Amino acid sequence: MAAPGGAAAAEAPLQPEGPAGPAAVLPERLQRREAERLQGVERQRQKKEAQVVKEEQSEFLLAALGREREAVEALLAAGALEEAAARLQALQKLLTDSVRFLAPYELRQGQESVARLQGDLAARRQQLQPKKKFAFRSLKKEAAPGSAPRSTEHAEPAPAAPGPGPDPGLAEGEQGGEVLCGFSGAQDAELELGPAELRQRDVLLAGLRRCRVRLRGNPNTLRVRDCRDCTLLCGPVSTSALVDGCGDCLLALACQQLRTHRTRGCRFYVQVTSRAVIEGCSEVSFAPYAWSYPGIEADFESSGLDRDSNNWNLVDDFDWLATDKPSPNWSLIPEEERITCWD
Repeated sequence: MAAPGGAAAAEAPLQPEGPAGPAAVLPERLQRREAERLQGVERQRQKKEAQVVKEEQSEFLLAALGREREAVEALLAAGALEEAAARLQALQKLLTDSVRFLAPYELRQGQESVARLQGDLAARRQQLQPKKKFAFRSLKKEAAPGSAPRSTEHAEPAPAAPGPGPDPGLAEGEQGGEVLCGFSGAQDAELELGPAELRQRDVLLAGLRRCRVRLRGNPNTLRVRDCRDCTLLCGPVSTSALVDGCGDCLLALACQQLRTHRTRGCRFYVQVTSRAVIEGCSEVSFAPYAWSYPGIEADFESSGLDRDSNNWNLVDDFDWLATDKPSPNWSLIPEEERITCWD
């Protein structure tokens, strides 16, 4: 009688196992779902916090940029040009460092403000040095008596263009009668300016056709407008370079800020401390700055550009706002296709 009772007793603990298996699985599944739900909630919380931080950072940076801009304007009004130039360079660096926190339109407004202040600085320099500018132009007029008024004002670099074709002359800016150095209207010419002619000057190249231009020195600003089939090799530009309405050109330049408008089929070899900006452009390509000449290190030092800071491959296209696809308007020049010999 004991044997059957013992067998029944031995079998008794095994009976709950059937229902206990599925019952144990159900809580694990629920636990996984709850863990996934909590993870999703945490991700949403972190995303929201990151957005708040970005917005706060953007507001802080915009306020800081506004204060720096007002400080530069006050210094310009007071005639403290050297201090204004230093604060303007700091403002440019702040804007460069803030790129990833600012919306495209905020970045564009900041860059336009910096460009405007750079123009104001150049104009104030001219206003505070009128005698020197006037004497220089008068000497040039006297050096070429009997020639047309526009040609005499622009006769400085004529020996640099020995080839046939129209006399390139010096280019002249339109805003406020500001006198710039550079070339305009030349065709099929070899054009060149040196360190003494370029140092902290505002340079304009306009209406050139099939020309090769070498600017060995440190300009303050550079504007290249309506040029076709040209090669431009330029030393370090202290502030901004603007390329507008050009086609099928090769440009090598170093600057704080590069803006390119209405330009097609151009190749840029650049060193730029901020992000390059293109607008209304197509088929433009970029590679790192590689041109060199005797004395370029001294020109970089006087320009204030940081040789270790080069955003040559970071380009903002104001006509392409999609963030998930690259702009079709610009590209990087493949390494095997880049120019290595510039002479």
